[in-house]
Amino acid sequence: MGGTSSKLPKDLLSEYQELTFLTKQEILLAHKIFSELQGGENGPYSSRVSMQKILTLPELKANPFRKRLCHVFSTSDMKDGSLNFEDFLDLLSAFSDTATLEIKSHYAFRIFDFDDDGTLDARDLEKLVNCLTGETDDTRLTAEEMRQLISNILEESDIDKDGTVNLSEFQHVISRSPDFVSSFKIVL
Repeated sequence: MGGTSSKLPKDLLSEYQELTFLTKQEILLAHKIFSELQGGENGPYSSRVSMQKILTLPELKANPFRKRLCHVFSTSDMKDGSLNFEDFLDLLSAFSDTATLEIKSHYAFRIFDFDDDGTLDARDLEKLVNCLTGETDDTRLTAEEMRQLISNILEESDIDKDGTVNLSEFQHVISRSPDFVSSFKIVL
């Protein structure tokens, strides 16, 4: 035995299979990648990898929400975006092909809720649009374009007309987007 996969006890592997949407092979690959990020240390279950190191993964480098992903999935008391192995598995599980629409939309909502207040307000939507379009002079929307776009988003999504989009309103919109589940994924 001597390979990286032998470091993950079988009982933990079985538990991770039950608690995630990941296959045995995906969990073992995640374990290998996480161990490499740690510098080959043993016992990746509780030790943390910094957000800076997590963001070196090719699968996250180009993602405009990469820092939000780390913050949403991190269980660190320091609120620093660092991930332990179980946080890493949770992230990969939520973005797996087999994760449900409910799980994916729940995490998408949390990622887009930049101020973590449980609603998507105009400031969250502006940050969301800027992440998607880029914030360079060439791609940034004018103030009027941004105002109109946010107004259109709220008109379409804000069912109770309180000026924000809550989780259930967001999930309602997502349920009408057939390509959401297939595009909301990370493949190692």
